[in-house]
Amino acid sequence: MSAETAPPAADDLPEVDLGERATTVDDLTEAMRDVVDPELGINVVDLGLVYDVHLDGAKATLDMTLTSAACPLTDVIEDQTRQALESLVDDFAINWVWMPPWGPDKITDDGREQLRALGFSV
Repeated sequence: MSAETAPPAADDLPEVDLGERATTVDDLTEAMRDVVDPELGINVVDLGLVYDVHLDGAKATLDMTLTSAACPLTDVIEDQTRQALESLVDDFAINWVWMPPWGPDKITDDGREQLRALGFSV
């Protein structure tokens, strides 16, 4: 093979900008699995506390509930949410919603399995 027909060396290849992949609602939902209910030790997605996720450009809005309206730990969940989403969006807001009320029927199969492992009967 002559020098004229040899493939270019890696250093001679042009750089290709693949761009940043846009954040999706699925990305946000997956990141919320890092947010753990401080009382139960299970993530808020598998507990069924995340009702909806909206994405408008670089701002996320989450419709969430708590296992109890009197839960004193909303600040902890908000702080964990900030940490979970900070690399994905510029800003976020949590809409705390109470309808429909949370119940054990909202827990995912994975959440039920985790609760059983902790000794809960679900």
